[in-house]
Amino acid sequence: MLDFDLSSIQEARDLAVSATEAQKKYANFSQEEVDRIIKAMVDAAMSNAEWLARMAVDETKFGVFEDKIVKNQFAAQGVYEYIKDMKTVGVINEDKEKKVTEIAAPVGVVLGIIPSTNPTSTVIYKCLISLKARNAIVISPHPSASRCIFAAAQIMQKAAISAGAPEGIIGCLSKCTMAATNELMTHPGVALILATGGSGLVRAAYSSGKPAYGVGPGNVPAFIERTADIPYAVQCIIDSKTFDNGTICASEQSIVVEECMKDQVITELKARGAYFMTPEETKKVAAMLFTSRGMNASMVGKSGKYIAQKAGLAVPENTKVLIGEQQGVGKDYPLSREKLTGVLGFYTESDWVDACKRCIQLLEYEGTGHSLAIHSQNEDIIKEFGLKKPVFRILVNTPSALGGIGYATGLAPALTLGCGTWGGSSTSDNVTPLHLINKKRIAYGIKEFHSNKVSTNNNDSTEITPDLITTIVKQVMAQIR
Repeated sequence: MLDFDLSSIQEARDLAVSATEAQKKYANFSQEEVDRIIKAMVDAAMSNAEWLARMAVDETKFGVFEDKIVKNQFAAQGVYEYIKDMKTVGVINEDKEKKVTEIAAPVGVVLGIIPSTNPTSTVIYKCLISLKARNAIVISPHPSASRCIFAAAQIMQKAAISAGAPEGIIGCLSKCTMAATNELMTHPGVALILATGGSGLVRAAYSSGKPAYGVGPGNVPAFIERTADIPYAVQCIIDSKTFDNGTICASEQSIVVEECMKDQVITELKARGAYFMTPEETKKVAAMLFTSRGMNASMVGKSGKYIAQKAGLAVPENTKVLIGEQQGVGKDYPLSREKLTGVLGFYTESDWVDACKRCIQLLEYEGTGHSLAIHSQNEDIIKEFGLKKPVFRILVNTPSALGGIGYATGLAPALTLGCGTWGGSSTSDNVTPLHLINKKRIAYGIKEFHSNKVSTNNNDSTEITPDLITTIVKQVMAQIR
């Protein structure tokens, strides 16, 4: 094992050195050359979207094959449509009035840490945004998805080099160890870390001494307010939670409703494949979902029906999600946590004010800064939620998973969703190529500077008079104030 760790560390060093040399060359490429490379990578990703999805499901046993195809296509074509006309080379902005010109400069080598939940799509996305900004990228795969991640990186690398990029511009660890990842995090050739993964890994990225973008947990509450189109709201939640079996961090984790429409919401949920568990069944499922270290990895990305079968629950054939009613938030209520699988918590509150408080409780327990979904036609309440909730994405009348990543909303298409300082992240944005550039600024003088200093030149022939002394004192006092 020690020999393997040492070998993986050496591989990490070699990849970092190769990426550094490649990036030095790539930094001199024109916008046209960069965009040609990006288009070739997108075409390759689209051509292999189905094959990579199959690899991901077969290796990780997470999620839904058809949905992973959609995610791969979104990470390729969806991201491309947003970034294709983005200026990332040379002058990117010019303010003629203030006489300030902004010039893009790459950050250097990016370390892309890839999760097992969205493995191939995250590789495609991170490679595209890194190379669009004229950076190189070295990828550190999650061990349980290393083969499909390596395959995706190879596809992106081959396409980039075929279109003219330097050898080494995209690298990927084939020997996946924590020692190798730590080596990359601290390697002098790595300029920035783009981390997606568990909380421990993200904390390690921020503790590495390198600039980093990381993502915290997304414990998304979905509030259905009394003016909502209830059938549509319920369909959004079911569609979102079952998309790739809830592996997107922006997917709904708990439903919050007002007392006056609880029965109608439950009826709609049951009609669309939701199974409401008894308190005893809820305890059984919760015990299976979580261990003392967090969520049980074997349950991640599994359907509600699969989990029911594993827990020994007798559920209808058409079951899509499991729902457990909760009375509180915290360690005694496990379904108040993030659940990257086909299980939801359910809360009933007297009115929208109490529902607002419950949503804040859920977010503060786990998920601060990430996202919240609200289904409502009341613009005043929507605005109130926007003003009061400790999140940076308020997703209105849309499936949360697809809205958060920018598939179903006007947000920037991304698979790294910043949680801001509230969630321990360095950005609250959906991360794009513009987060992976430095900006030079040429600034011309536009204001005259007049010194108020009193001359002390001994050759000054000005006569010192009481009036002059009074004037000097007034000037000094004015400056002090």
